[in-house]
Amino acid sequence: MNLSSSSTTSSSSSSSWFSSIVRGRSSSAGGGGNPGSLNLSGQMSFSDGGGGGSAPRKNRLSGVLFKYGPKPAQVAFKNGEFKQQVIFIGGLTDGFLATEYLEPLSVALENEKWSLVQPLLSSSYIGYGTSSLKQDALEIDQLIGYLINKENSEGVVLLGHSTGCQNIVHYMRTNAACSRAVRAAILQAPVSDREYRATLPETAEMIDLATTMISEGREMELMPTKANPDAPITAYRYHSLCAYMGDDDMFSSDLSDDQLKLRLGHMANTPCQVIFSMADEYVPEYVDKKALVDRLCKAIGGAEKVEIEWGNHSLSNRVEEAVQAILDFVKRDGPKGWDDPWS
Repeated sequence: MNLSSSSTTSSSSSSSWFSSIVRGRSSSAGGGGNPGSLNLSGQMSFSDGGGGGSAPRKNRLSGVLFKYGPKPAQVAFKNGEFKQQVIFIGGLTDGFLATEYLEPLSVALENEKWSLVQPLLSSSYIGYGTSSLKQDALEIDQLIGYLINKENSEGVVLLGHSTGCQNIVHYMRTNAACSRAVRAAILQAPVSDREYRATLPETAEMIDLATTMISEGREMELMPTKANPDAPITAYRYHSLCAYMGDDDMFSSDLSDDQLKLRLGHMANTPCQVIFSMADEYVPEYVDKKALVDRLCKAIGGAEKVEIEWGNHSLSNRVEEAVQAILDFVKRDGPKGWDDPWS
């Protein structure tokens, strides 16, 4: 089955084939209230301010900004009016246009009749320190529920960057109702926050403090500023990101094969691509990147591996390769049953 629009003959139908099953459940799984849509009909764009008129698009997107949930942060930006969507889940501190490949990717996806959706989560920008993978999963489910019920979505592909990869892995473990609408997952730069932060001088002391605070029932209290100068962070989230086998610890090179499989093995049920940057600045030099990506793909159950030589963490220096790898995967045939996850 082809993931491109040519395989989705039902896209012209008036209602999604997900809707009859999900509509009844999405009021609880897809978020409370009745999220409204701020339809800007192509008038809203994010721009670097350069150029004008017919100048080439650079960090500039036109589309629709809409609310998918009741919280102020729960808005998303969508390019293209198609019934198949790639949802980009960014990493720590990320928001709209988090990586340089998103603008050309949106153009490439439109040509294949796919929309690109960039949601803001409660954890976006500096919110990550007071959020959690569990909260992100709830909001991702709300977003997919919105796309099913309001946009008649016929399926989504989740594209995670950096810690967004942890979000996808955790979300797919929840088996939430709308997770069955996920056709495939792409993990771009699935790296270990713990191994990177272990290179910082204050980390060991702060892990001890976070552990003590959690043992005292103070997991939602904030850590000292020096623990995470970029954003306020709770003891729980600091421990999750920095401690051995914390909730966010999924891609560390010192985890055993069994531990990796325990964390990632459920992803074998979803077609998955791993895009690894071989010059990722957030992977410590002592880590054998080739061995690590092989182990991650094996733990996931045979995920497709894409190694991008000299690529940095966000692939800003390998934009064309990033777009091509993602596009090829989105368009590729999947296993039997790809078009009907409800079966």
